[in-house]
Amino acid sequence: MPKSSPSIDMTPMVDLAFLLVTFFMLISQFRAEEAAVIDMPSSVSDLVIPDKDIMMILVDKDDKVFFTVTGQDTRRNVLEKMGEKYKVTFTEEQKKEFSNMSSFGVPIRQLPAYLDAGSPEKKKAIQDQSKGIPLDSVACELCDWVFYSRIGAPKYRVAIKGDQAASYPAIRRVMDILQEKKVNKFNLITNMETGSAE
Repeated sequence: MPKSSPSIDMTPMVDLAFLLVTFFMLISQFRAEEAAVIDMPSSVSDLVIPDKDIMMILVDKDDKVFFTVTGQDTRRNVLEKMGEKYKVTFTEEQKKEFSNMSSFGVPIRQLPAYLDAGSPEKKKAIQDQSKGIPLDSVACELCDWVFYSRIGAPKYRVAIKGDQAASYPAIRRVMDILQEKKVNKFNLITNMETGSAE
């Protein structure tokens, strides 16, 4: 019997590879870009903050405050409540845009223009001109964002993500606001410190 080399049909393997690639592309959820770049301080804590069911307050190096809450329906409901309180009207397109975006850092009166800006560059320009979400005692919009988010999602975890160059009074003010709104349990997000803690 003459010897012949076996032939292997690679078509099913190539099909399987493309099916796997397509599957992972369809089920993957990419994290939206945050409105501010935060250089977090390090710590030795290894508690992992979840990607869902969380309300997060961000404080950048210039002490500007940003806010985000997960869940499209939750974000939309909170926006509607804030619009009612501050007498700001949002269109359906603006509500949809808000429900799909991550964090933001503009006062409520500038929010319609921010949502209509379209490109990330225009949004960043509007955000750079603002002073972040107001949190002074006269007009504490952050207080209301926290309040309405807690009404809409009382079981959400609360976290503060502060830049290591942010001032202590700014972070302290955010913590005071949380305590005023009866949020006594929250997390401070940090980077994992490399090396052993002594």
